Amino acid sequence: MLRHRRLRGGVVAAVTRTGRKLTVDDVCEELGIARSTFYDWRQKGRGPRCIRLPNGSLRIRRSDFENWLIDCEDHS
Repeated sequence: MLRHRRLRGGVVAAVTRTGRKLTVDDVCEELGIARSTFYDWRQKGRGPRCIRLPNGSLRIRRSDFENWLIDCEDHS
């Protein structure tokens, strides 16, 4: 997600939130897939790396998600 920050001289710069963790819904929305597909990939070890919170919900680091997408690229 991009935020905008006003710098000196009125310049506006886009700033990424590198520390933000994605939810399963965020990932599914970005990929255009159903939650069941995400969990199916996860069960088969084919989904992005996840963090399990103490309440049982999952979060995905943006960097892990981006790296996973790169690994999914078709190089043929």
